[in-house]
Amino acid sequence: MLLLLLAAVQFAHIMDFMIMMPMGPQLMRELVIGPAEFASLVSGYTWSAGLVGLVATAFVDRFDRRPLLLVMFGGFVAGTLACALSRSFEALLFSRIISGGFGGVSGALVMTIVADVVPPARRAAGIGIVMTAFSVASALGVPAGLFLAQRYEWETPFFLIAAVGAVMWVIVLRGVPSLRGHLAAGPPVNRWHAMLALASNRNVQWALLFMSAMVGAHFTVIPFMSPYLVANVGLEEKQLFLVYLTGGILTIFSGPMVGRWADRLGRRKVYTVVTLVASAVLLVLTHAPRLTLGPALVLAGFFFVFASGRFVPGQAITSLAVAAPQRGAFMSLSACVRDLVSGVVTSLGGLIVSHPSPTGPLQGYHWLGWIAASCGLVSLWLARRVKEVA
Repeated sequence: MLLLLLAAVQFAHIMDFMIMMPMGPQLMRELVIGPAEFASLVSGYTWSAGLVGLVATAFVDRFDRRPLLLVMFGGFVAGTLACALSRSFEALLFSRIISGGFGGVSGALVMTIVADVVPPARRAAGIGIVMTAFSVASALGVPAGLFLAQRYEWETPFFLIAAVGAVMWVIVLRGVPSLRGHLAAGPPVNRWHAMLALASNRNVQWALLFMSAMVGAHFTVIPFMSPYLVANVGLEEKQLFLVYLTGGILTIFSGPMVGRWADRLGRRKVYTVVTLVASAVLLVLTHAPRLTLGPALVLAGFFFVFASGRFVPGQAITSLAVAAPQRGAFMSLSACVRDLVSGVVTSLGGLIVSHPSPTGPLQGYHWLGWIAASCGLVSLWLARRVKEVA
C-alpha cells in the first residue's frame, strides 16, 4: 500500500514534467517561440530541480521523511497551479522553475523511502512498482492532458495536474506513516562535512557518473521527440496522444517485469541487455523517414519499453551504493545530478536542433540520437564500477 501511495505522488510529478514535451508543437505555435525557447521551458524545470536538490542533500537526512515530503509536494502543487495561471512565455518559465524545484525533491524523497523500506533483495521490484507511475502518466495522464490542451487551452492540463496533486497531498497526509528509521544511527554529523564526505566517496562518484550517462542516453532525445514526430515523421498533433497511450500501456507491464528479471538474473546483466536494445531503437527512431501511424506507434512503443525500462535496474544499482544513514542525502544528490544533466542535454538539444520553417522538418535531430547512443554505451562500463554497499 505504501508503494502505491508513493507511485501516486510520482504520477503527479512525472505527469507535470512529461506534459511539456508532447505539447511542444502547440506551445511553439501559440507562444510564438522556437526550439531554443521550448528547450528552456523543459530544462528550466530540471535545472531548478537539480539546484534545489543539491541544497536538499544538506538536510534531507535530518528529518522524518513524511513531513518533509508533505512540504515539498505541497510546494510542487502550488508551482503547477502557477503554470496554469501563466499567460506568457516568461511567466510560464518562472512557474516551471518553481514547480521543478519542489517536484524534484519530492521525487527524490519518494525513491529514498523506497530504498528505506524495501530490502535489497526485492528493491528492483519495488522500484519497478513505483515507476509504473511513469507508465500510468504516459497511458492516462498525458493523453488526457493533450486532449484537454487541444480541446480547450494549453493551460488546462496544468489545472488538472494541480487538482490531482492536491488530492494526492491529502492522501499522503492520511496514508503515509512516520518514517524515522534512518535516524536510529544517532544525531547527524555536521551537514556540510557529511556532504563533502559523501561527494568524496569513490563509490558515490562512480554511481553519479553512471546516473549521468544513463540520463544522457534518454533525455538527449526525448524532449524533441513529439515535435520530430509531427514535423519529420508525419504524425498529426491530434495523434500524439496515441504515442503516449501506446507507450504507457506497454510499460505498465514491462516496468515491473524488468524489475523482477533484474532481481532474479542480476541488475547489471538486465541493464546491459535493455540498454543495448534501447540504443538500437533510438537510432532507428532519430533517423526515421515519414511513416504512417501504425509503424510510428510500433517504433515509439519499443522506445518507451526499453528506454524507460533501463531506469528500473539502473535505479536499483545506484540505490545500493551507500549505507542507510546516508541514503537520503545520496538519493537527493543523485536526483540533483540527474536533473542537472537533464537540463544540460535538453539545452544542448535546443542548440543542435533547428526549425527554419514553421511547416518544414526539424533539422539536426539525428545527431541527438548518436549522442544518446554513445551515452548508453558509456553507462554500461560505469554500471560495473558501482559497488553494492547495502
